Amino acid sequence: MMKKIFVTAIAVFLATSFVKAQEEFIEPPSRLLTRIPFTQLTGGVIILRATLDEFADTLNFILDSGSSGISLDSTTVSKLKLVPEQTDKTIRGIAGIKKVGFLYKRKLHFPGLTVDNLDFHVNDYSILTTVYGEQIDGIIGYSVLSRYIVKINYDSLKLDFCSKGTIRYPRGGFLTKPILSTLPVQFARVKDEHTLTARFLHDIGAGVCLMLSRDFAEDSAILSRKRKLFAKEGEGVGGKIDMHVTVVKEFKFGPYRFRNVPTYIFDDVYNVTSYPYLGGLIGNDLLRRFNTIINYEKRDIYMIPNSHYRDPFDYSYSGIELYFVNGLVEVGDVAKGSPAESAGLREGDIVVAINNNFSGNLNQYKIALQSANERLKMIVRRDGELKQIEFKVKSIL
Repeated sequence: MMKKIFVTAIAVFLATSFVKAQEEFIEPPSRLLTRIPFTQLTGGVIILRATLDEFADTLNFILDSGSSGISLDSTTVSKLKLVPEQTDKTIRGIAGIKKVGFLYKRKLHFPGLTVDNLDFHVNDYSILTTVYGEQIDGIIGYSVLSRYIVKINYDSLKLDFCSKGTIRYPRGGFLTKPILSTLPVQFARVKDEHTLTARFLHDIGAGVCLMLSRDFAEDSAILSRKRKLFAKEGEGVGGKIDMHVTVVKEFKFGPYRFRNVPTYIFDDVYNVTSYPYLGGLIGNDLLRRFNTIINYEKRDIYMIPNSHYRDPFDYSYSGIELYFVNGLVEVGDVAKGSPAESAGLREGDIVVAINNNFSGNLNQYKIALQSANERLKMIVRRDGELKQIEFKVKSIL
């Protein structure tokens, strides 16, 4: 009898010890640290506002899952009278490779949250400032995203920074488990002339729906032979790059399918996609259609369709790029054979008005250009003279 009681006591002791050990290793639940508003620019690009170290000026940062670190604009750094430490490190973008300096062990302050021990590389983002018409002071990538669970709500335009821990994802979405080192890569399916599954960078910092490297497009023969490619200029790290825009019949990731998706084809001269590892990238004009939870510690990205899920795609093609330069909206590249070139627009023309809108607002003018199959009236200033130019915006569909 004593032996039986002794064995039972040991069993109870071991069971109790096992439960206590389990409790010690149970991860605490994630909790909200702060909720901050964000704004969106062309293509759904997210702008977060924060301050650096003890400087009072509020800075504009692009949130970018396609960035492996965190960075500051060189003009902003000069304005703050900071001196980067020179290094041999380089960064790579679709338009170039650059050697960069660093500002080490800095702090970034959001309302209600300070992120410390950040190493900022310094790069020239003046091209992004002219593209978006707002000062772009830096880019926030993996260095911050990896420290928290980040929830992005495109309906409320609010972003939550939450502590790491257990989390219950809401119903109605899908969980993707990206390949992750410092950049998230996921599988998706492209269908046009053929159907092909490939790896794509999940890139909320890119204001496009889909980008394919030309090597991938040509080697896979994915595009229908009937597809017309329209000349287009793009911008990214390193400056401007010539590319083409077209449409693919279908793009599917997770359980969701999108039809007739605007797609950029670019020459990956600087091997950003490490082809054939990646076919290209998924940009935020697609991803913004899902409220998203980024949980890098668990290698999770959870996405649930939001009110923008069925927003129409932009199929317009004018053949011009608009930039904000020295307080004025300026015509940039004018593609050969485009409606804009045929109408007589030239690079360097100053846009005074589009369709009687004299606001000088870059974003409003870009929206006006997104009017496929409609006629536009533009007033531009060239060599001190005003000219009225009319043309019909084409559709790439």
